[in-house]
Amino acid sequence: MADTPGAPTRQTLIEYPCDFPIKVMGARVDGFAQAVIEVVLRHAPDFDPAGAEMRPSSKGNYLAVTCTFRAVSQAQVDALYRELTSHPMVKVVL
Repeated sequence: MADTPGAPTRQTLIEYPCDFPIKVMGARVDGFAQAVIEVVLRHAPDFDPAGAEMRPSSKGNYLAVTCTFRAVSQAQVDALYRELTSHPMVKVVL
């Protein structure tokens, strides 16, 4: 994205590239974890799905999937976050 004169520039304290964890929560249903991993792989093709951590909620109704990927830019992280938050199976992205 080119800088536009007069437009605010976005500041970040994150230095890229870096390992970036993203936690995605949704209903504990068949295919949820796989759907999350597929979205992450679209934005971070070098992500290893075997590294995904899964934790069910205390009552077992929800599942949290944490994927730590090698982030190369804020634009990459933003695009991944946008796609995950718009996915119909996803409730929360942290």
